[in-house]
Amino acid sequence: MSEGPEKLRHVVTDSPRIMVVDGSRLVRKLIGDVLAKEVENARVLACASIAEARAALADGPVDLVTTSLSLPDGDGIELARAVREAAGQAYVPVIVVSGDAQSHLESRQFTEDVTDYFDKSLGHTALAAFIRGYVQPESIPGARVLYVEDSRVVALATKRMLERQQMEVLHFVGVEEALEHLESHRGGEDIGTDLILTDVYLKGELEGKDLLERVRREYGYGKRRLPVLVMTGDANPENQSALLRAGANDLVLKPIEERLLVTKTLFQLRLSKLA
Repeated sequence: MSEGPEKLRHVVTDSPRIMVVDGSRLVRKLIGDVLAKEVENARVLACASIAEARAALADGPVDLVTTSLSLPDGDGIELARAVREAAGQAYVPVIVVSGDAQSHLESRQFTEDVTDYFDKSLGHTALAAFIRGYVQPESIPGARVLYVEDSRVVALATKRMLERQQMEVLHFVGVEEALEHLESHRGGEDIGTDLILTDVYLKGELEGKDLLERVRREYGYGKRRLPVLVMTGDANPENQSALLRAGANDLVLKPIEERLLVTKTLFQLRLSKLA
């Protein structure tokens, strides 16, 4: 998702204030209980509506917000705007939690006020891991990322971002070389990598979308078996939607912001281990 005009704050705090906005009391309690248990020292502010969220924001800033798409007095997009307009509130993550998140993502209905999304069908344990990645990020030492990028400058910077998190980066300048690596591990329990990160536009005959389609169709690796993150500077909603429909787990929009790249990468890696 787009991060908007401001730099998103990397939330690392001893007592993160997490606002959970949902019209269902049961959902608020479920999410709140999981976060209180799984995210160290979390202070959960449960709100049933935009009006309640505004009142909570007036009492002080928050570190992260989750919201459903449908609320009694508006929707999650409107709530995100209310967070951005709150006096004294830093630019923090606003995450839509919904069973319709994927369809909204594919149709590019989210505004830049929404920083990320989570598909409710993945479950509350996965949601806790996702949010923990924002407020208290934890590395996964030794996780292997197959990275395809033909720009030496971009590749060097991105590799450093991931290697700072103790990931092992297997860099290839073209899709052809990446496919050779995958082919050499085909049929084995170890498929040669834990996640693929690829640019869309590459100089060879094959591009990032070709790699994505080969992984999903020819190799038959699903989103949980082999997550694929696609980096793109293309702001065209239709092109972004096509990548998601082709099987991308998520998009990382350029210019790349380190916190967002790391959060998305670590989350997909954790999610694949929950399968």
